[in-house]
Amino acid sequence: MVNGSEGGRGIYFPTAEEADEPRRQQWRLSMEAVWRRASVVGLCVVTAVCLFTLVLSQRMVAYTLHSTSFPAFGRTIQIKHYFSQSWSSSETDGPSNITAAIEMSIEEQRSLPDLVPELGGTPLRSIIISTWRSGSTFLGDVLNAHPANYYHYEPLLDYDIVQIRGAPLAHTALQTLRELLNCTYANLEHYLEYGQDHNWLFTHNTRLWERCIMHPQICWLPEFLTPFCRLFPFQSMKVVRLRLSLAEELLADPNLNLRVILLVRDPRGIMQSRRHRDWCPGRPDCWDPGRLCSDLLADYSAAIRLARLYPTRFRAVRYEDISLQPYTEVEDLFAFLGLSFHARVKQFLDTHTKTDAGGVSSTFRNSKAAPFHWRKDLSHKEVRAIQKACRPAMKAWGYAHVLNATHQSDFNPIAKSFKLV
Repeated sequence: MVNGSEGGRGIYFPTAEEADEPRRQQWRLSMEAVWRRASVVGLCVVTAVCLFTLVLSQRMVAYTLHSTSFPAFGRTIQIKHYFSQSWSSSETDGPSNITAAIEMSIEEQRSLPDLVPELGGTPLRSIIISTWRSGSTFLGDVLNAHPANYYHYEPLLDYDIVQIRGAPLAHTALQTLRELLNCTYANLEHYLEYGQDHNWLFTHNTRLWERCIMHPQICWLPEFLTPFCRLFPFQSMKVVRLRLSLAEELLADPNLNLRVILLVRDPRGIMQSRRHRDWCPGRPDCWDPGRLCSDLLADYSAAIRLARLYPTRFRAVRYEDISLQPYTEVEDLFAFLGLSFHARVKQFLDTHTKTDAGGVSSTFRNSKAAPFHWRKDLSHKEVRAIQKACRPAMKAWGYAHVLNATHQSDFNPIAKSFKLV
């Protein structure tokens, strides 16, 4: 601004806005510095969130694979010796890496002394013989809760919905059971091939499936399965497709050191439970109460004989007795099998016998109510039809008959303790 003149030159006076410009410039520089620092901090925060999300997703994938059976998953872990389907380099990385993974898994298992107690000699082996929907999955998981146990789940699953009562199926079925009880997988090509599309053959075996998740490329290899299986001093198995009389051949083998548990259930409860399975209707061995009770009666006759021949290595139990007194009955069964009532077994019972959870195949049940749902789920007409076909078997195993519809709703179906005479 020019307010006058001196020698032809005016004297300049800055405006207030111009005078304030240096201060504004300094403020802008300060704000830019703050913005740059905020950008750096924001970038760090975004990076941290991304890393957290990545780690969380990996953990969720690992958890999902561990807790769920995926039929497709088995096809990613083929047996290289038996199948021509190509593997990606990440699945094999050559024979040397497969060998290293096998050796590492075996050595890691050896390093867990609480899972490999030094018992020496022949392992203690046990088989649960039962039929579909009789509580065998629950009892098998109870045995598997023991940390030194190796669990063979449903090894005859590939026989489909049939009961094996004799020739021609009995020979190959018994051979499969014998091979597994001896941890000999080299001759079980069909069993292993079938298992890759039916992962639950292995998923119920907790300690084996953990290794399969860690090293999927070796999961179905006999070179891994045989030595890994032999690390465990207790071998358990549950079978629902083989009738009891055929198990005598295995009991008679002194090299197996085998104990057998026959698990039976009230046929009314069995038939009610089978109604909820889509694989049962139309299959005579599953859907016909007459066949079921014929098997129960034949099993009773075989049980009398085996109890006399092998009093210390054969036991028959009812699902209802285990359900009503799970701790007492399981502790007694473990004593029979030569197993300690481990803290993890008690923990399993604590979490699986108090409340209902999951679907029809879940083992989380209110154990005192589970065996008796049939009283409300079946009509009296349906109950009468089952009882008509099952009268001798129910009498043998100690199950009381329903008299009428009113009686059905609240009566006690456990008439008495059965006695093998």
